[in-house]
Amino acid sequence: MAVTEAQNPLLGENTCGSLLKKLQEIWDEVGESDEERDKMLLQLEQECLDVYKRKVEQAAKSRAQLLQALSDAKLELSGLLSALGEKSFAEIPENTSGTIKEELEAIAPILEQLWQQKEERIREFSDVQSQIQNICGEIAGNLNLSDVPPAVDESDLSLKKLDEYQCELQDLQKEKSERLHKVLEFVSTVHDLCAVLGMDFFSTVTEVHPSLNDSAGVQSKSISNDTLARLAKTVLTLKEDKKQRLHKLQELASQLIDLWNLMDTHPEERRLFDHVTCNMSASVDEVTVPGALALDLIEQAEVEVERLDQLKASRMKEIAFKKQTELEEIFSCAHIEIDPEAAREKIMALIDSGNIEPTELLADMDNQIAKAKEEALSRKDILDKVEKWMSACEEESWLEDYNRDENRYNASRGAHLNLKRAEKARILVNKIPALVDTLVAKTRAWEEEHDMSFTYDGVPLLAMLDEYAMLRHEREEEKRRMRDQKKYHELQNTEQEAIFGSRPSPARPVSAKKVVGPRANGGANGTPNRRLSLNAHQNGSRSTSKDGKRDNTRPVAPVNYVAISKEDAASQVSATEPIPISP
Repeated sequence: MAVTEAQNPLLGENTCGSLLKKLQEIWDEVGESDEERDKMLLQLEQECLDVYKRKVEQAAKSRAQLLQALSDAKLELSGLLSALGEKSFAEIPENTSGTIKEELEAIAPILEQLWQQKEERIREFSDVQSQIQNICGEIAGNLNLSDVPPAVDESDLSLKKLDEYQCELQDLQKEKSERLHKVLEFVSTVHDLCAVLGMDFFSTVTEVHPSLNDSAGVQSKSISNDTLARLAKTVLTLKEDKKQRLHKLQELASQLIDLWNLMDTHPEERRLFDHVTCNMSASVDEVTVPGALALDLIEQAEVEVERLDQLKASRMKEIAFKKQTELEEIFSCAHIEIDPEAAREKIMALIDSGNIEPTELLADMDNQIAKAKEEALSRKDILDKVEKWMSACEEESWLEDYNRDENRYNASRGAHLNLKRAEKARILVNKIPALVDTLVAKTRAWEEEHDMSFTYDGVPLLAMLDEYAMLRHEREEEKRRMRDQKKYHELQNTEQEAIFGSRPSPARPVSAKKVVGPRANGGANGTPNRRLSLNAHQNGSRSTSKDGKRDNTRPVAPVNYVAISKEDAASQVSATEPIPISP
């Protein structure tokens, strides 16, 4: 065994060499044998070897621990990079050529930085996921969320995953905004409808969800599917209620107006219900005035209708006769002959008997009035042409009187006006045949369509037109006979002049037939006598008035039927002279 003799400055003189030398001195003094000395030296060498071996083992173990720590650090570094989504890290040295401790010292700050970055990323994830959880809870209708933050998956803390959560959060925030907008729209609509219907808005929305009531102090409003569905249902219910109330109010307004018109209610009394009648023809969307469809307003209208109904029952006869008068006026304007006295007696009997409800009687009379208006409308075209025909016949009668007037050409006052009227009358009279033909065609078409005779004040119109055609034919024959008589008379005068040399003095007619004048064919009202054979009631009237008297303002049938020209007027004068007997 080699013993170092060098002196160790750290141990002073107590080195292995000095100690071995001292041991040999002791052995020399003792007298130890060489065998014992070798044995002792071998033992010392073995003990030294054991010490070195232990130290080597400890050093190896320490190195293994450092290597494991380095491996763990590298693994942790890889895991952090993977969790954070970092494929590489700029501060990690690519080539590590130092000792294990140097490598550990190089990795340690990087790990600390990545741990801080991980903690920051976890907070970001937790914040985003908490917002997502809150919004999802609001949409699901769970406003009472716990304070426990959502669990963050630390295995994936990449920016890509964070962006996905942020995109999801943005979509949820957009959906929340849209839902909140819908909720506010629904709440606004409910407010407007409640105002029109006179309902309590706060109690209505509180029934849907307490958070919708601003007076409750709730910060966030419910935007859940259930709340939106209940709001939509509430709006539908309120709109249907509004529609029904408006329909009810319009019915009441219509009844009020009908009752007012029946009983001639004073305008001042009507104005008390202007708030009811103002929506008479309004649509549902047009009614926006607060309280316009309140229940108390509808109840007021119902009470007023009931009061007027009771008043109407007490004035039933007066109202019924008023409707009967309206019906008679319609028939009168349409020239339909009825028996008003019998109708009024029937109404009196029905009311006095009590066998019919007043409303039923009035409804029946309203139906009669409606049918009468419909019939009058179907007769209007024909009646207008009848009026034109009668007006033309009146002008024809005036023209005949005018043509018989010997002083019509004198320069008297108003002569030029009569001359103009005569010119217009001749044009109108010439149109009478075409007018009659059209009237006959329309009347026959009407009778075929309605399967009944068209009467004018009780007289069949076709019979009147046939009578007119017959009288016109007779007048034409009369005119032809008068022209022949005039020619014969002129021939006789010529012969007498040739015999006696002078013209005989005119003599007053003795038996010559006088021309039928405008009233020679009828009575004082201008109605032809021939008409009496068609209808016993025909007296030239148009309709029966309320007091049973006949209206004789205009003739039913034409007074005269053929216009007379100027030459015919002269022949009428000559026709009054006697026809001389030939010698």
